[in-house]
Amino acid sequence: MSTSLLAQAAVNGLFVGGVFALISIGLTLIWGVMRIINFAHGEFLMIGMYIAYFAVVRGGLDPYLTLLVTIPALFLIGALIFWGTIRPVLTAPSMNQILLTVGLSLVLQNLALVFFKADVLFAQTPYGKMNYHIGGVVIEMPKLLAFVGSILAASLLYWLLQSTDLGRAIRAASQNSRAAQLMGIHVRQTYLIAFGIGSACLGVAASLMIPFYYVSPTVGLFFGTIAFVIVVLGGMGNFLGALVAGIIIGLTESLGAAILPGSLARVFTFAIFVLFLLFRPTGIFGRRQG
Repeated sequence: MSTSLLAQAAVNGLFVGGVFALISIGLTLIWGVMRIINFAHGEFLMIGMYIAYFAVVRGGLDPYLTLLVTIPALFLIGALIFWGTIRPVLTAPSMNQILLTVGLSLVLQNLALVFFKADVLFAQTPYGKMNYHIGGVVIEMPKLLAFVGSILAASLLYWLLQSTDLGRAIRAASQNSRAAQLMGIHVRQTYLIAFGIGSACLGVAASLMIPFYYVSPTVGLFFGTIAFVIVVLGGMGNFLGALVAGIIIGLTESLGAAILPGSLARVFTFAIFVLFLLFRPTGIFGRRQG
């Protein structure tokens, strides 16, 4: 295999890994704050991609201007779904929470099938033809912009969590909800905002991906699964872990596809996941309890 082919795979993996990381940061934020794994996370991304797609195709918006639509839309959708479905099971057994979010995933998929059929849709944008050659490597501008946008969004979210009153309230509620409530923090409202922010991350990812990725009712299955793998690899609830693991999985997927035949690349990714579960179940940055 040529060096240029490996370099191309590494560059593509890095760019896609940045988007994986942003998607996973939304999921790890929700888990870190309220200890709920949202198995409908991928379907929220699917909704965001449909919103971005129709904003481009029907509304004539530049794909990156759809951020002005997808971010508030996904925040609002996340907040409403939290209030209507997640909030009642916050103190329920974990199995109830899992069944609820899995059921929510199936409902959203099937609603998308009803409204949008099973068609695979692509948004034709001028950015799709913007490629630059550096040595033997092709830099696809939409993927580069998606990577840069994802890192900027992740950095902004990190700053918000570390340096603002809202971020401190979210971190306090995640560490000890009862103590936070005694300190005057409205915990349920903080949970709602955190869930909305985690969902809004998907709005960012959706707009960044729409120039180069398809949308369909089942597109969220892959990204939801990958996000779960990344969150576990990085350490449940660990922001930096999700960022690093996202890039690692992006590189693994891309390099695996270049080196291994057929679907073995995906097998390789999940083999790494299984090995981590066996030998380091706390993840890359996770800490053992006790």
